Amino acid sequence: MSSSLPERSLDLWRRARSRAFTRFLAGSFGALGPRTDIEPPFRLYGARWMSIGAGVHVGPGSWFQVIDGDGEPAAPVIRIGAGSSFVGWCTLSAVRGITIGDRAMFARGVYVADHDHAYRAAGVAIRDQGHTGVAPVAIGDGAWLGQNCVVTAGSTIGRGAVVGANSVVKGVVPDFSLAVGAPARVVRSWAPHGVPSRP
Repeated sequence: MSSSLPERSLDLWRRARSRAFTRFLAGSFGALGPRTDIEPPFRLYGARWMSIGAGVHVGPGSWFQVIDGDGEPAAPVIRIGAGSSFVGWCTLSAVRGITIGDRAMFARGVYVADHDHAYRAAGVAIRDQGHTGVAPVAIGDGAWLGQNCVVTAGSTIGRGAVVGANSVVKGVVPDFSLAVGAPARVVRSWAPHGVPSRP
């Protein structure tokens, strides 16, 4: 069944708004590839330290930030490969580095950070204690992160890997494997040609 005229008109208006919003932001980024679209509302900090590839989609309510931990970085801190997609309400928070490969998929509410908040100084508000445990995060080409999952500092998610909804990644998820739980554990892996196998 085809969409009604009001639905089509709303979709066209939404796309036009996203294109205009992305053009408005484009000069802020270290690099922004063609055909990338970012839907408002979008929270952004440290965009000059981000490199976003071509054809990336960022859904509404997302927040990307690079925190100035040790002065200005010499290279992009957040790198997003071509064709990756963030459904919405996703957070990327980096001090040292978050690298995302090509055509990765992020479901709604995914949180990725390469740091923790320091909290051990009694009597000092946690927001004033800075960051600790800083270690880069890497997410491979074609990975899929399910709804509301969390990826912690120092974690690596391999090519074509899947992280189940509400999972917490603390470590390595190998290429072509499925990890679920908190903390996430690998429950299945498969060969690149698609034949399933047990880890």
